[in-house]
Amino acid sequence: MLVNDLETDLESYGSEQLVSVFFGGGTPSLMPPEHLEPLFVKLKSLNLIQPHTEITLEANPGTFDLGHLEGYLALGINRLSVGVQSFNHEVLKKLGRIHNRQEAIQIIEAAQSIGYKRLNIDLMHGTPGQTPEIAKQDLELVSQLEITHLSWYQLTIEQNTSFYTTRPILPDELLLEEIESLSSRFIETLGLEHYEVSAFSKPGEEAQHNINYWQFGDYLGIGAGAQGKITTNSGIIRTSRTRQPNNYLARQNFQPTEQSLLIEYQGVECLMNGLRLKRGISYELFLERTGLDAKEFRRLYLKQADEFGLLEKNRFQASELGWRHLNQILEMLV
Repeated sequence: MLVNDLETDLESYGSEQLVSVFFGGGTPSLMPPEHLEPLFVKLKSLNLIQPHTEITLEANPGTFDLGHLEGYLALGINRLSVGVQSFNHEVLKKLGRIHNRQEAIQIIEAAQSIGYKRLNIDLMHGTPGQTPEIAKQDLELVSQLEITHLSWYQLTIEQNTSFYTTRPILPDELLLEEIESLSSRFIETLGLEHYEVSAFSKPGEEAQHNINYWQFGDYLGIGAGAQGKITTNSGIIRTSRTRQPNNYLARQNFQPTEQSLLIEYQGVECLMNGLRLKRGISYELFLERTGLDAKEFRRLYLKQADEFGLLEKNRFQASELGWRHLNQILEMLV
């Protein structure tokens, strides 16, 4: 099915060498490597990937089969993103995670031992029962495990989740501020550069796949529930595929659903993404991605941000003050 989706998209939208491949959504690490082999055969036969192409697989420590690691590496998967969330047993329990501290450490060390040089781990802050000391202990393990990329983000309560129905007790604002302040200072000592709102990395270890998102780049979306963004001669389109697995497997037509992105939304979407990057987006890239005049767009939508000194001059980049008040800039856009 993945190969069918890929062939359909390549025929519809053109083919060029891929900067990155990302297996995400749900728990892709449940799939045995042999299930992905036909896709890799196709990608290699079309010269869409090379040995240096960033190919990431999301992995859940609670369901991961360590025996799959060597098979994934042999296919060409060269980066793992491990959904740790916390190394603390009580926090994991309150989050409803099914793995424990040791299982998270085990998957990281096993991957490193067989040759994975690029690993990201996801950690949350502002979680039920978290204290500054627990947050620091999590980050100390990041150092001990020699992790080169960290996704560190605050827990948010989303609709249609158990936490939305039964609200957990979360750290109050003062405690949350203390956790954030202590953790930010500690992350700096690890040599991890804060290059995106929730992402830190060693130099050269930035996630190329995510950077493409934040820079409003194009991407194909294949698989159940996959989303894509494609720039065509007639404008930008969003693509989507059916989410329900049985319906996805029963399809006879592999063409995705398309929806045009209205021109008036393109600049807003570009900057809603691009301003997440510490270095933002240049005027030249903004023009390339949207076809819009950057200075005129800035005058129309971000005049107030300039008045408050929230943006650097001559590019779409949050100033030091603006970085601390990024949500206010984004509110101005919408």
